[in-house]
Amino acid sequence: MPTSLDQIDRKILSIVQQDARLSADALADRVGASRSSVQRRLKRLNETGVIEREVAQLNPGKIDARMTFVVEVELERERVDLLDDFRRSIMALEEVQQCYYITGDADFILIVLARDMQDYDRFSRQVFVENPNIRRFATSVVVDRVKTSLQVPLAD
Repeated sequence: MPTSLDQIDRKILSIVQQDARLSADALADRVGASRSSVQRRLKRLNETGVIEREVAQLNPGKIDARMTFVVEVELERERVDLLDDFRRSIMALEEVQQCYYITGDADFILIVLARDMQDYDRFSRQVFVENPNIRRFATSVVVDRVKTSLQVPLAD
């Protein structure tokens, strides 16, 4: 069930999606509220799960994960236990940045990071080829990161 958000909550969320490192004083100045009000609101937004977590967004090109792959995965069987097994296995893989259970020809879409093609080949053999419940997988190589974001649009 969605959490009720007022205008100040929405302003706070818009700002912290851009920069979660801002102090409560800086946030209070930007939204026109007191520091204590902003702190209470942030605490409530965290406790209710509106804010799931605060993370640092890294540039994969500046570290070992230089290539991004978009992978469509189609399962052999979609029994609940097999879907759950696949989900659990994906959750444990640090190479998988995002995973979506979808409608259409594929069952899942994955965003996977790897150092190079050989690293991805090793990953795909272990995760897809050796899994008897994977009917097929199709991989697209990302040429350019045009936009990467986890920001949620907040209507006024």
